[in-house]
Amino acid sequence: MKKIHILLAVLLLVSVNIWSQQDAQYTQYMYNMSVINPAYTTSDIGTINIGTIHRSQWVGVNGAPKTSSIFIHAPLNNKIEVGFSLVNDNVGDVVKENNLFADFAYKLDFEDKGQFSFGLKAGVTFFDVDFSGFQLESGSVFTDPNFADNIHQSFFNIGAGVYYNTDNYYIGLSVPNFLKAKHLEENNGKYQGTEEAHWFLTGGYVFELNKQFKLKPAFMAKAVKGAPIALDLTANVLYNDKLELGIGYRLDDAISGLINFRITPKLRIGYAYDHTTSNLGPFSSGSHEVIFLYDLNILNKGFDKSPRFF
Repeated sequence: MKKIHILLAVLLLVSVNIWSQQDAQYTQYMYNMSVINPAYTTSDIGTINIGTIHRSQWVGVNGAPKTSSIFIHAPLNNKIEVGFSLVNDNVGDVVKENNLFADFAYKLDFEDKGQFSFGLKAGVTFFDVDFSGFQLESGSVFTDPNFADNIHQSFFNIGAGVYYNTDNYYIGLSVPNFLKAKHLEENNGKYQGTEEAHWFLTGGYVFELNKQFKLKPAFMAKAVKGAPIALDLTANVLYNDKLELGIGYRLDDAISGLINFRITPKLRIGYAYDHTTSNLGPFSSGSHEVIFLYDLNILNKGFDKSPRFF
């Protein structure tokens, strides 16, 4: 039987007429850009960029969220790039959301002045909630007519973004989900659970300290109606274009440590740990995130070009 404490609080946030940060969050966002911004481009002609990331948030908290995603991205030519992403959010095996999206980006090349692209995202969200088997800490059965029926819904959504980058820096603005989705409504129609559009502003810079060391500061700001702005600040140091170590800070939420290693020219793995600084800190041992990135070179031209830093 599932006990309702932290998990019930999460579900109640869905059922009342308030809004909060709803999209999945990532500490290694700089390597997961295509999921939040369809305008993200790589310019690696003949290379399919494949990635997967898994995040276990607030480990130790009953019903804590887990997020897994798979993303694929590839340029078709010098102007057009396409992508695909599947994101799974799971809260205590009760709330399950699967987002299946395709991306299209069109790029303008300004040569020495950088590249600008704009993109579109379209797809479907499958939203499922299983209310069966709930039990209160006291042992009594949890009953509420608004939670009597399980939820199985699907929603179409669209998103858009813009992205500008040079060899040294990038900046992007995106809204992955424009359309509002209503998940739950009380019998009298008074309360609604809705999903609002999220705005993402991202940016980063690469400072070449010497031939072996590079400093890579980055940020991500996320805004949604009715909630304070979420801000991630990260500073990574890259050694010999292979080993990367960093620290991060999420405003009023967590302090992070990151490590990233390029095992081969094609394969890179990364790990991030978040120490929770919010009021969930005493109940959680932190959050863990693992990422794998693989470049599939279908033209077999080798990897002669300079590695991408973002």
